[in-house]
Amino acid sequence: MKRLFFQLHLWISIPAGIIISLICFSGAMLVFEKEITALLQHDLRKADQSAGSPLPISDILDTVRRTLPEGVEITGVEISPDPAIAYRVNLSYPNRASLWVDQYTGHINGPGKRPPFFRLMFEMHRWLLDSKRPADGSIWWGKTIVGIATLAMLIILATGLLLWWPRSRKALHRSLSIPLRKGWPKFWLGLHDAAGAYAALFLIAMAVTGLTWSFRWYNDGFYRLFGVTKTESARKHGGGKAEAKEISYTHWQTVYDTLAAANEGCTINISDGKASVQLKNSINSRAADKYMFNPRNGEITGSEPYAALQESSKIRGIIYSVHTGSWGGIITRILAFLVAMTGASLPVTGYYLWLRRILRHKHTGVSPRSNGGGRGGTS
Repeated sequence: MKRLFFQLHLWISIPAGIIISLICFSGAMLVFEKEITALLQHDLRKADQSAGSPLPISDILDTVRRTLPEGVEITGVEISPDPAIAYRVNLSYPNRASLWVDQYTGHINGPGKRPPFFRLMFEMHRWLLDSKRPADGSIWWGKTIVGIATLAMLIILATGLLLWWPRSRKALHRSLSIPLRKGWPKFWLGLHDAAGAYAALFLIAMAVTGLTWSFRWYNDGFYRLFGVTKTESARKHGGGKAEAKEISYTHWQTVYDTLAAANEGCTINISDGKASVQLKNSINSRAADKYMFNPRNGEITGSEPYAALQESSKIRGIIYSVHTGSWGGIITRILAFLVAMTGASLPVTGYYLWLRRILRHKHTGVSPRSNGGGRGGTS
């Protein structure tokens, strides 16, 4: 049986390994995108508190609207609880466009663009840089290849664990250690085995959740297990592009004042007739209490507390948090970074071990064992 596992592990890894390394490396680079972007865009995000009290939201948005090209409208505003951070004004075009605006002076600091490096890493992680969705309904090859490679990764991890699984406690200790004084071949073998063992379960969790963005059939089946219907799952993944429309933000200040008074220290988003308060210290990094308000007077007309939602309505945000490692704060994000980097390194060490076997076979004329079985079977 181990011979079969070894052959599966080897011959699936050879074609898929490079793609898996790219997916894992780019994923690792995205873990701390928010913090790094905040540092890079410090001047854009900075607000001049010395100018006095914040201007009314309607005045700020009027200033922004006068600078926008025809066909582009304001769709919402994000207000941080930190008074030193500027308001982020969201726009209808292009996708996810925004402007940082100093709420004390009304000065437009600049666009809130995603840094080119992180845009590159995101497109690599999701689509292997094939970021154009075919208009004719044909196969989106980048997205499909990422999905296939992720499925291959699950098989590789499962067979790798079966090959590594120790038969005794003494063997377990040896299998989880990396020999540092037995030469480079033993070191790379130990690194491949031990690193794979430590990271395997976390990588499996990332792969299982990541596949929901690759295949619709997998997405529908996966969320159905948690009681999410196909219609709801498709809606949450986003449907067609909403048409831009001019909205009234005359009473958004009233909405903000009401919500800020009851939710100290939370980021608040306001859009046309809707508002949300991002919750802190939740395993769901997208958890938010939602509110509806009357655009004509700013009166709150309804609410949808996150705590009152059914578990099936929370699952998508939780899955995202598991995939990105954000469910437990900075500790789990550091862990996610290390695990993703380990996932990127495993194909590299695996290629080294495979090429070494081939070269040794050419020099000695003795066929290497192909039954696998941990360090003894791959050294």
